[in-house]
Amino acid sequence: MTTPVPYRVVARRVDTPDTATIALEPAGASLPPFTPGQFAMVYAFGVGDIPLSACGIDGPRLTHTVRAVGAVSGALHGMRVGQTVGVRGPFGTGWELCEAEGHDLLVVAGGIGLAPLRPLVLAALATPERHGRLNVLVGGRTPGELLYPDEPWQATARVRVTVDRAGPEWTKDVGLVTTLIDRAEFDPPRTAAFVCGPEPMIRATAADLVHRGVAPDRIRVSLERTMHCGTGHCGHCQLGPLLLCRDGPVVDWIHAEPLLAVREL
Repeated sequence: MTTPVPYRVVARRVDTPDTATIALEPAGASLPPFTPGQFAMVYAFGVGDIPLSACGIDGPRLTHTVRAVGAVSGALHGMRVGQTVGVRGPFGTGWELCEAEGHDLLVVAGGIGLAPLRPLVLAALATPERHGRLNVLVGGRTPGELLYPDEPWQATARVRVTVDRAGPEWTKDVGLVTTLIDRAEFDPPRTAAFVCGPEPMIRATAADLVHRGVAPDRIRVSLERTMHCGTGHCGHCQLGPLLLCRDGPVVDWIHAEPLLAVREL
């Protein structure tokens, strides 16, 4: 869908001082179904639109976590229940959980990268008979910036959390998210990994997993470049031969590794 359709804000939750989660429902016709990993172009009327991965998919209801870093994200962050936004989509590739049937699942998230991985985790928990062990490794800058800490799935899945900086009240791990891999329970040859976060974290995590024996084509990463159109026409999101709004954002590591190895690409 290339023309924005109206969606109404039906719920809003403040996650951190600069991050909020908004739930949207169609104000009329709804968009086609989204799959975990895909994104929407969400339009703040009179300001502009930005790509936002769906952190929740419940029929026609979409949930997005947005961090206020610019004019559009700031406007969406400040939306109140009852206000209307425009939504286009769904766009891009998904995590393709169905291709990991019978495998252990390793989900590795850095910062707000947990948002697009959240629907994957929920889908895996809903069908435990289709997969092996589910491990979710989460890294954040500080305890106060961690997303979704009180949601029920955090107590259901094997979740391990680490932060870069912590005060005396923090009793969990401190350090890079890659340090949690040692304690995750998975069989590398029969593991599918899903990674989202800052690019250096993606590179380090994927390299560690490959070293442990996880096949590069079983490691799926979500990449980020500036997206304007969402349809592969403007070229702003080009990464080598890929247009990430069309060929991504989720890409197998076997294809992503040589592209991320080129500085400034």
